[in-house]
Amino acid sequence: MEPVNAAIIYYSATGNVHALAQAAVEGAEKAGAQVRLRRVPESAPPAAVDANPAWSRHLRDTADIDEAGLDDLAWADVVLFGTPTRFGNPASQLRAFIETTGPLWAQGGLAGKVYSAFTVSNTAHGGQESTLLALANTFYHWGGIIVPPGYTDPVQFESGNPYGASHVARDGLPGTVALQAAGYQARRAVDIAAALATGRTAQG
Repeated sequence: MEPVNAAIIYYSATGNVHALAQAAVEGAEKAGAQVRLRRVPESAPPAAVDANPAWSRHLRDTADIDEAGLDDLAWADVVLFGTPTRFGNPASQLRAFIETTGPLWAQGGLAGKVYSAFTVSNTAHGGQESTLLALANTFYHWGGIIVPPGYTDPVQFESGNPYGASHVARDGLPGTVALQAAGYQARRAVDIAAALATGRTAQG
């Protein structure tokens, strides 16, 4: 297998998306990838963060995780983005990071990579699919290769979301099915990135 670099880039307020991101890291590593776990900076006002004990606690608990940079995107062959839903869209913190990618995009540095995404909503119909589809709009502009999990593994028939791993926060922290789905999604993305790399080498 051709060596694959995988970046898991996420925003998490209270820890649910973070849990899915960690499962994605494990899945990518099991597929043989070199992995970087990166969080995007918190941009919410401190007063808003401090008003929610779970939010402020999670921010402290993950302070040692490196923040995402354009070098992580340039390095990666496959990128998985994680975000909570915000009114059916990705969180503004993740969007703010994505909106810094213009220079790399203009150089063609985002094209031809594998992209996938996962999400968390507060309720069962809280915008999971629309959030993942909204991120796909960005991947189209980048010239990315979008790799959803689809219904390509038994766990997907349990999770029920072919667009990407997802979780309902109201149910508590992600359980076994959601974590397995995130791990599977990362493995699938890495496997496809490796196959693409092998094909490019053969053509080469």
